[in-house]
Amino acid sequence: MRSKSTSNSNTHSNSLSRQLGLYFVLAIVFVAGLLLALNQLAGLMGTATQEAQAVDFANNSISAVLREEPPQLDSSKATDSTSGLVLGHIMEGLLRMDLQDRLSPAIAERWEVTPTHATFWLRKDAKWSDGKPISAADFIFAWQLALKPETGSEYASLLYPIENAEAINTGKLPASALGVSAPDPHTLVVKLTRPIAFFDKLVVFPTFLPIREDFYNATQGRFGSDAKDLLYSGPYTIKSWVHGASMLLERNPHYWDSNRGKLAQINFAYITSDATATLNFFKDERIALARLQAENLTEALRLKWPIRRFADGTVFYLEFNHREDHLSRNLNFRKAIQHALDMEELVYKVTKLPGYLPGKSLFPEWLIGVEKTLREEYPASTVTVDSAKARAYLALAKEELGLAEFPEITLLTSDNPVSNIQSEWLQEVLKQTLGLTIKIDKQIFKQRLAKMSSGEFGLLLGGWGPDYNDPLTFGDLFASWNLNNRGRYKSEQMDALVATAQNATATPDRMKAFGAIQQQLFDDVVILPMYERGVTYVVHPQLKGVKRRVIGAETDYTYAYIDPDA
Repeated sequence: MRSKSTSNSNTHSNSLSRQLGLYFVLAIVFVAGLLLALNQLAGLMGTATQEAQAVDFANNSISAVLREEPPQLDSSKATDSTSGLVLGHIMEGLLRMDLQDRLSPAIAERWEVTPTHATFWLRKDAKWSDGKPISAADFIFAWQLALKPETGSEYASLLYPIENAEAINTGKLPASALGVSAPDPHTLVVKLTRPIAFFDKLVVFPTFLPIREDFYNATQGRFGSDAKDLLYSGPYTIKSWVHGASMLLERNPHYWDSNRGKLAQINFAYITSDATATLNFFKDERIALARLQAENLTEALRLKWPIRRFADGTVFYLEFNHREDHLSRNLNFRKAIQHALDMEELVYKVTKLPGYLPGKSLFPEWLIGVEKTLREEYPASTVTVDSAKARAYLALAKEELGLAEFPEITLLTSDNPVSNIQSEWLQEVLKQTLGLTIKIDKQIFKQRLAKMSSGEFGLLLGGWGPDYNDPLTFGDLFASWNLNNRGRYKSEQMDALVATAQNATATPDRMKAFGAIQQQLFDDVVILPMYERGVTYVVHPQLKGVKRRVIGAETDYTYAYIDPDA
């Protein structure tokens, strides 16, 4: 018995030693692997930590900042300005806006729009980043993809002027019924449902970008989610993408236009909305362009940097949730808030940034009407800020809703310095004036977009920038069918006005419809315009040719170059 017992004891001891030795080896392997992974990550992020240079003469590259991680680089689904900025560098469609903000040829070398058709003739030297030619079939596939209900494209309605597009998007017809054809690989013929004079202006938007079917299918549902899951038609490709940290663009050797893509690389070395960090990167010559906010504008002035200003065409507003289960469906509740908030105070005393204008309308002041600006021809209505009137409207709302007291109301907003200041101001004013308790729900960019789409808010700090150069880019936003109508406002009268603006061919008739849309937005308090954004920024003196845009990528580096003598 003892011998057996001893034998068992020795066997257990040897087994334990072997296990401990194995664990030790595994631990060493794990640590070594972890160190290797960290070193590889450091290599990828090197440009974002030690190697980022504002202007790199030797490599003909610059470094810059992205304010947010692009949430969606699948052009059939993209909705936000950050994704639009990146897509504006790595993708190109049929047409584009030139340096003078005029519509100009891109993959289509010429085009023609008639009351019934639009025809685009594609250049034969346009190629994908793998060297294969871009064909009319690539546009047909992309447009059909965006219209399929299962894609869930929030911009599918931009394609509705095409025959059968709406029926496809609502599941009534298959995607193959779309009124587009390719008589040959370099000719794209589009059949229109109605005369639409601005159809060529629409096709500059990302939803109209080409996608090659074989590549899309090969990504197995990951199209646009990483650098390897994209095929590029623009002047740049994504060489590396460290999600949430950095993105490196590299010149596309197969791109047809030698006048664009002069920089060999565009290094978005940092992804951050931190204004102080951005200013420090610029001071340390790690980035070549820095956007200024209220908290760092004073420092920029002290350093005597040449400060540039640009009105980017974007309108920001307080949006209400009009769904049946939300208090803000009540008109008197919305009127109470309308009379409580002073947007001039917000702009001039709270936000305090040059170039910002108090909100007057959903339509920004730069949009052209018949002969003058739309707002000159159809002045926006104004409301007097009146605390007593605001409280009276709130009392009516309380009675209509059958409430003794209003419950806590959620305000959905972005988690960035400007949004933080504005949401806290709104929270305080509504507490002091109306006794309302506002819970601020700060979300990172991607999560905020998701909550906007699902309606998880009572109030929303939203905004809209133009997708194309026509008032309809703002005017159809609160049509019941528009998925960018996040609060789901629904009005037959609004839908009829939008239809007039879409279908009328005479400019005066269209502008009259836009004037009526503006008035209904005010009377029904669909939203509260807060401000029109102005951008204040500084640029490295040796970086030339950066284009700021109202339509397209907000900051366009595709024509930029380095001037060593500046």
